[in-house]
Amino acid sequence: MKIQKSFQTDGPGGKLYLVPTPIGNLEDITLRALRVLKEADVIAAEDTRVTMKLLNHFQISGTVVSYHEHNKNQAGKQLLKFLKEGKEVALVCDAGTPGISDPGYEMVELCIEADIPVIALPGANAALTALTASGILPQPFYFYGFLPRKQKEKREVLEGLARLPAALVFYEAPHRLKETLAAIRECFGDRRMTVARELTKRFEEYVRGRVAEIAEWAEKNEPKGEFCLVVEGQAESDKAKEDAWWAELTVTEHVNRYADEGLPLMEAIKKAAKDRKRPKREIYKIYHGQKDDLS
Repeated sequence: MKIQKSFQTDGPGGKLYLVPTPIGNLEDITLRALRVLKEADVIAAEDTRVTMKLLNHFQISGTVVSYHEHNKNQAGKQLLKFLKEGKEVALVCDAGTPGISDPGYEMVELCIEADIPVIALPGANAALTALTASGILPQPFYFYGFLPRKQKEKREVLEGLARLPAALVFYEAPHRLKETLAAIRECFGDRRMTVARELTKRFEEYVRGRVAEIAEWAEKNEPKGEFCLVVEGQAESDKAKEDAWWAELTVTEHVNRYADEGLPLMEAIKKAAKDRKRPKREIYKIYHGQKDDLS
């Protein structure tokens, strides 16, 4: 167990500050964030070019080094060296909060292991911004971030989230929005959802409706910008219906129902096994008469 008293540390080491930066509108940076950036001995940036634009806008000079997904192991060791020397390090990403779908988590781990204080500043975050204005019940909520790019993996993730009673929050790139909406409809059904794009920027836009309506909107309007998707969780009434539909069926009837819908037999057996939380081989044996057909 480790206890951190953030501002009562007299040790020789420095502190790591996680500094959120605006997701669009530069006015969203906090006074505290500006002070920390001015006072930091080192500013670690996801993309130094992006961060320099921000620093120049607020007339902040300082030592800026690169810390991103592809160099985080080596760069992290160097940052840790700075911190052990007593330097103050401010970690920023291109937009939003470090560590949330952006580099930062591994650096935090290194500091905790080395007993170096990690101080997170509150600030801009696209997920919470979209959630609070979505019109979807915001509590509880589940933040996932970017879904896998491959369709099979994406559907597996969505199927695993489909029964959660919490609002679901995703990030998505414009060129993958249409296929992601199709996957959400397939796995979740036609729930209410909100798509928010270009948050805090000039072309900020919220599209609220059912999944099918928003998919139709995306077909008619070429997606542009950065997207945040908020989908309502599964309602208790829907969960009860989903649980009940096969409850009175035997295993054989359950498999046949899926087969009648057009699924190949082995896929029908696999789905029935998943519904019943029983081994696939057991359902296979029951279906083929090698074991008693119990419901």
